[in-house]
Amino acid sequence: MNIQHTDLIRLGWNEWFEERSASDAKNTLARVVAVDRNSVLVMDHTGVSRAKLSGSYLYQHRLLQELPCVGDWVGVEKHDGEEMGLIQTLLERKTVLRRKAAGETSDYQLIAANMDYVMIVQSCRGDFNLKRLERYLVMVREGGAEPCILLAKTDLVTPDVLAAQVAEIKAAGISAPVYTLSNITLEGVEEFNQKLLPTKTYCFVGSSGVGKSTIINQLLGREMLLTGDLSETGEGMHTTVRRELIILQQGALVIDNPGTREFGISGSKDALRDSFTDITALAASCRYSDCSHTNEPICAVREAVKAGTITQERYDNFIKLSSESKFNQMSYAEKRKKDRTFGKFIKSAKKDLEK
Repeated sequence: MNIQHTDLIRLGWNEWFEERSASDAKNTLARVVAVDRNSVLVMDHTGVSRAKLSGSYLYQHRLLQELPCVGDWVGVEKHDGEEMGLIQTLLERKTVLRRKAAGETSDYQLIAANMDYVMIVQSCRGDFNLKRLERYLVMVREGGAEPCILLAKTDLVTPDVLAAQVAEIKAAGISAPVYTLSNITLEGVEEFNQKLLPTKTYCFVGSSGVGKSTIINQLLGREMLLTGDLSETGEGMHTTVRRELIILQQGALVIDNPGTREFGISGSKDALRDSFTDITALAASCRYSDCSHTNEPICAVREAVKAGTITQERYDNFIKLSSESKFNQMSYAEKRKKDRTFGKFIKSAKKDLEK
């Protein structure tokens, strides 16, 4: 590894990024800490500073997913006497967390990049939802990161209810590790903290008010992130307004996120397969290799539903996510085709003007 880059290891730099950074030797490598409207907060071996996208980068990269997001590694051009650096390059992403942008557009919104693990946080009271959990799992695996499940606010339910929720997750065939904790009694906090490894990046996602920022404050040991007052039910009020990368005292890096309850998945067969391993294992016994598990004869998946091996609810969610995934994948492919066609038209028009 380049000796100049060893100071970046504490920010999550490793050999994977080193192999892909050779062409960016003239710029200062930095990691995106936060993104504001007009500038980007970055951190390098010297500390935190602000930067903005160069005009040439903006001209060449116009898609939403081509713009830097929290967790990205970028090449920043710096000049003495200037407070604002210029982002000239965006390094290849190892993992991403993305969701379909709101509305009918086929674009995607990047939530974060280059995280090693994604902590899917649900509150034991009022927020526990297996269907939403399965949707999160598909989204996380689609981007290449490792999912973990964190059941928070265990003090708001009885031990029997908590045990039933954990059992429900396991019974659904979900293999991701499950952690439980309470920020009030502190039960499970230290155990969870010990699982977080130095130089690894953990992204926290979940609905508003489930306690993501409070959990991170507990891990930090101080009130760095603003948290809302509790409602009458004991649930938190949403206050996180932007994504931010933070380094914990023991060396782990965490990304907090504004809460989101609904989101569209972008489409990945592998992510669906890994999130519904029980269903995909049965699919190998279907009569047709491309069985949609909806109306084909001799479908092992539907037979399992009839027999009670797979619950109707889990089957329905699998079919819904599969249909949504295929639709969004096709929409995105069509959009990229149109973008390429339009790009060729612009280049051709420029050449005609130059004649």
